[in-house]
Amino acid sequence: MTGGRQRRRIHLDAAALRDPVAMDALDPQPFACPRCAAQVTETYFGPCSGCRSQLRATLGGEQRDVATSAYVPKMNVTPNAVATKD
Repeated sequence: MTGGRQRRRIHLDAAALRDPVAMDALDPQPFACPRCAAQVTETYFGPCSGCRSQLRATLGGEQRDVATSAYVPKMNVTPNAVATKD
């Protein structure tokens, strides 16, 4: 190869191509909740289920529609010459 670069071939077995995520990686793991520091066993790292429900109750809000106004360009923006050509 030129420039000292080499290509490496990576061998992947057929099982790894069919199931790239090992099923044992999705098993619940013990860890300390980053919010309350309690020892919990859950599938994903993050706040424990108790902290999540508390956060939803205190910080969660109802969905609402937000009205937006139409875009109005600033005065220093000029249209290009092709767009204004008749």
